[in-house]
Amino acid sequence: AVRIRLKRVGKIHAAQYRVVVVDSRKKRDGRVIEEVGYYDLTNPSIIRIDSERAQYWLGVGAQPSDQVRNLLVLTGDIAKFNGKADAVPA
Repeated sequence: AVRIRLKRVGKIHAAQYRVVVVDSRKKRDGRVIEEVGYYDLTNPSIIRIDSERAQYWLGVGAQPSDQVRNLLVLTGDIAKFNGKADAVPA
């Protein structure tokens, strides 16, 4: 099964994450199919997700992890995927 999840990059106490599409059997930081976004924990945090690619992967059945689902809710991509065209990111 294909999952959309976070891949950790960055320094030891300065974590940054990439939002990636990966086979669910691969390691957390293993080989990915595609990178679709970026999540930085600085203050304020930065969330950049390629909405078009996220919509595509959700459409072909990729399941987001819990944390990625929360990020997609914040960016409005889950609402767009569910057919709510008037969804505006918070």
